[in-house]
Formats: sequence, structure tokens, C-alpha cells
Amino acid sequence: MDINELRNLINYHSNLYYTLDKTEISDFEYDKLMSELKRMEAEDPSLITPDSPTQRVGGKILEGFESVHHDVRMESLNDLFSKEEVIDFGKKTEEALGEEVEYVTELKIDGLSVSLEYRDGVFFRGSTRGDGDDGEDVTENLKTIRSIPLKLTEAVPYLEVRGEVYMPHKSFEALNKKQEDLGLEPFKNPRNVASGTLKQLDSSVVASRKLDIFVFNIQQIEGKELKTHKEAIDYLHSLGFKVSPIKEVFHSIEDAFSEVINIGERRGELGFDIDGAVIKVNSLAQRATLGSTAKYPRWAAAYKYPPEQKETKLNRIVIQVGRTGVLTPNAEFDPIRLAGTTVSRATLHNLDFIREKGIKIGDTILVQKAGEIIPEVVRVIHEKRTGNEKDFDMPLFCPVCNAPVYREENEAAYRCSGTSCPAQLARNVIHFASKGAMDIEGLGPAVINQLLDNKLISSAADLYYLTMEDIIPLEKMGQKSAENLISAIEKSKENDLSRLIFALGIRNIGQKAGKELAKRFPSLDSLMSATVEEICACDDFGLIMAESIKHFFETEQNVAFIEKLRQAGVNFLSKSVPTGSLFNGKTFVLTGTLPTLTRSEASKLIEDNGGKTSSSVSKKTDYVLAGEEAGSKLEKALKLGVPTITENEFLQMLNISD
Repeated sequence: MDINELRNLINYHSNLYYTLDKTEISDFEYDKLMSELKRMEAEDPSLITPDSPTQRVGGKILEGFESVHHDVRMESLNDLFSKEEVIDFGKKTEEALGEEVEYVTELKIDGLSVSLEYRDGVFFRGSTRGDGDDGEDVTENLKTIRSIPLKLTEAVPYLEVRGEVYMPHKSFEALNKKQEDLGLEPFKNPRNVASGTLKQLDSSVVASRKLDIFVFNIQQIEGKELKTHKEAIDYLHSLGFKVSPIKEVFHSIEDAFSEVINIGERRGELGFDIDGAVIKVNSLAQRATLGSTAKYPRWAAAYKYPPEQKETKLNRIVIQVGRTGVLTPNAEFDPIRLAGTTVSRATLHNLDFIREKGIKIGDTILVQKAGEIIPEVVRVIHEKRTGNEKDFDMPLFCPVCNAPVYREENEAAYRCSGTSCPAQLARNVIHFASKGAMDIEGLGPAVINQLLDNKLISSAADLYYLTMEDIIPLEKMGQKSAENLISAIEKSKENDLSRLIFALGIRNIGQKAGKELAKRFPSLDSLMSATVEEICACDDFGLIMAESIKHFFETEQNVAFIEKLRQAGVNFLSKSVPTGSLFNGKTFVLTGTLPTLTRSEASKLIEDNGGKTSSSVSKKTDYVLAGEEAGSKLEKALKLGVPTITENEFLQMLNISD
């Protein structure tokens, strides 16, 4: 590719990582792209442009945090990929100094670089690296990391250190277990989680994720003279910091590189991710002499490890049904040792991934660990095919409950259609009982999991058959709690049909759609017998939504579930018929904070009088009901000439104003 295409590709991946906290390629692949761009620009400096990725460190300031200027620039490191490049780095360093050089090696932690500042030994500010010159103030979030000392062992007048925040493997695995329990997609790698977590606006979320840090450099210090980096690291350790371990000083670049290789061989045993090792000049005076280029220091470089890859035989592809009903194909292969652990399974994501990679059962495949954690199939070794390999296709029926499997247009995932599928049961019951659905007070995830573990329910419908005797023995339950829960379950039977429709968990049908259906169809039975065309006649309904409803009610398992609700006495009738017609055919958009009404109260008044609400402003909007701190919606309404009204004007329209 030409240099402009390469720049665009690097900028694309840089934006994903630095701004959106996402990745599509490994660090090693990204660093190779950057290295190639540097080579092309070095060969012809006239090709260098001001907006080239090589002319800046990277990253953007995100909204939500105050900006912090770094008095000492937080530089990036020059990346090296071979022994020859490392030896050349040492040779140039020694030639520039004209004297002997000592080197130290450190782990290159795979996380988020931060600055920690102390005044008189007390932590007062922490910030992200940002673009190297300006970062974001994340002090409160950093305070949740227990390995960051809030008070040092000495009252140093002023100290700024640099460290790398990361997520240990144990924390990452625990977080992904929690994600799976909630039916959510697991995170891909610890580095992205650490970066995203540190930018959370809620510090309690940061605290719950148990991040850690290694401190690896003094940026500025007052009241202390230090001669070497090794001495500085030892001093930081004495102050109470968790520091990057430096075992010894090396007197030649060859010995330093040998230690880099040793670190690489041990990286699977560390308990956290590294993506390389750093070689630094030990003498601080020599560092000052060497200085920095416009992009990185001349006294340090990072050796990047390629991902460890191994061949193995794919024996079979098995289907795992997630808590959201998604069927995920998983590869089972001959066990191999990667990054310190033995692995024998890897996700294949979906059928599109399998087709794209050309994977067949019986293939010899190349496997690596993404982010040193999650095994992934890199590619098929086509030259080792024997002709006995077999194509794979997704099953027509769920392997757990035998309900039909479906795939919606423009979606990669295949899903189980069963409401009572054991694989997704916990999520379904949690949704059924949630506030926006049947609103069963006191029936949270902890109680639901106990009911499932004790085999007291096998579907949400079984909630209506529970007794006091079933509930009292549960943990943290007693007579009064059991009475309250039974009462809440009983009360939910009288809910409007709109809540029940939403509670069923029909694909593509949310709360608003449930309300619209309850207005159009007087009972659940009339909705069940409706045609796709009749459902499409509802406001804002399309073919995909209508077919989702029709498909749901054609599934035998779901029909049995609904019949169980009927026998329990759950209301199947609509109470959503408007009591007035003042707003018939009118669409309202609500924005800002109203003086006395909540959003839900205002929406109910609109719907009770025949109107409807929308989340976005368009030329079809009839009124924008605006309160305090109304933002872009109000601006758009004014631009389009849509009438805007206050709460008082709204109540006057209803003739209920003071």
C-alpha cells in the first residue's frame, strides 16, 4: 500500500484504541505498521506531513475530565523488533556518549500510563498520559487503586512519578465471570478494560474492578539527588510505591538483550500482561546528555514480543448457548501450551468468522492468545489438509432446549427462540421481574439465582406458583421478607398488558413497543393471532419487529410458557386505551428537567390523552416539552421551527394548571 493508505490505516486503529478503547488488531501488528511508516518517511523525508501518526504520541482528551498539562512530557518509546535492532540501539548510544554505558531492563506492562504527583509526601493529583503533553485528571479514580500510596514514607517536597495502571489476570477473569452471569458480552483483554475503567465517571466502578499499578520512572523530584535509574527505583520502593522490578545492572547491550529474552520466556507466569521489555540507560547524567528526539527519548527503547503461536488439530466445533440466547461455536483442539497455560478451546465467534477463516473440522490450525489471555484461532494451515476435513454449519435447533434457532437479517449471531431455555433462564427471569417489565419488588438477581439453584423455578411463569414455604429457607429471607415477595408477585398479576408484552422478552420489542401493541390489541390472545400485516400497522413498527413477534408466538415452548401464565391468573387484557383524545395523532419529545413532573408522569399524561412520545426531534414532531438544562433537542426544535412548550403550558393544554 502507498504511504497515504498506510497513514489512514494507522489513524483508524489509533482512534479505535486511544479514543474508543477498542482494538481490531494486536499491538504487535499495529507496531509493525508504525515501524513501516517510520521507515518510508526516513527514506524520503519529503513525504513527512504535519498530520502523520509519527509526528505525535497519540491519544485525545475525552470529555468529562479536566485537562492536566504535563510539565515533563510523558514520552513514548521507540519500538524494536529484533536482536539486530537492539544491538544497534546500544551501539548508537555508546557512540553518542563516547564512554561505557550501563543498562537496566524492565517489564513493559500492558496498561495505561499515568502521572502521580505528591506534595510534601501527600498524593494530590493523578492524570493520564493523553497525548504526552496534556492528559486527563483522574485523581479520584486513581485513589481507588490500593497499591498507590496516598502518603509517602518521607515528606518529599514535590515528586512526580510515572507508572502503568493495569488489570491483573485474576481481576480480569472475575470481571468476565460477572459479565457472563449478567448475560453480557465478556471483555476482550485486560488492557482495554484498564484503560476504559480509569476513564469511568463513577469511581465506585473503578474500585470494584481492582486495578493495580507499577511505578517505573521519576519525572520530577525536589529535595533529593539521585544518580542512577536503579537507585531511583529502589528509592521509590522505599517511599511505598509498587515498582517495576529491576534485578541487576548490565554492562553490555548483549547481556541486557539476554535478560529481555529471559523475561519473554517467563511472561506466562507473571499474572498480568506485558507486551515487551524496556531497555534503559542507567545513568541519569548520561540520559540528560542523550536527550530526546521530537518523539521519544534516546536513552530507552522497547523490545516488542510477537504473540506466541502454536499449531494444533481442530477435533470438533461445539455450540455454547449464552445467557442472551446467542449460539457461539467453540473450537476444541489438541491441548497446547501458550503463554504459560495449557489451552484446548477457543471461541470461533460466529458462522461468518468460520467462513471467513475457511475453518473445517479436522483442520490443522494456528492458535495464539489475544492479549496473553484469550485463546484465538489465527488461521488454517491449508498445506496440512488431508481431504478428510468436514464443513461446519450452525444447528437448526438449540442444543440445550431444542427450540428453533433463528438469525435476523444483518446480524451475525444465531439465537435460541426458547423462553424457558435453561442456558438463558436467569437472564430471562431477571428481565421478566425488572422494573420496566412486571416490576416485582424484592425479586433481584440474588434471589432469582437462589430460586434457580434450588430448582424452585424452571421459567419465569413458575414465580406465580411459589409458596411461603419455598421462599422462607432461602438465604437472607425470613417470614416478613417472604410475605413481601409473595405479595409483590401477586400484585404483578394485575399489570397492564403492555408490561407483560415487554416482560416476555420478545426480540426487538422494548417498553415503548409494548405500550403501542397494548393500545392496538385489546388482549394478548388477539396479539398472538394477529398477522404480520396487522402488527405492521402499529405506529413505528416495521417488518423485522412484526416478524419477531409472530415468530415468538409460533414457538411451542413460548406458547406453553404463556399458558402457564394464564393458569396462574396473570392479566392478559389491555388497560392502555386512552381516556382522552386531546393529543390524538400528536408526537411529543421531552427534554430537560421539568419543575414538578417526572418524565414517566408526563409521558403517561400524553399517552392517556391519545398522544405518543419520541426520543428524537424531527419535522414530524408536534411539540417539544422542555425543562431546565434542555440541550441539543431544544436547539434542534428551534432550528426546525417545532413548537416548544413549558410544563406550565403543557398543563394548561390539559386544563389542569394551577
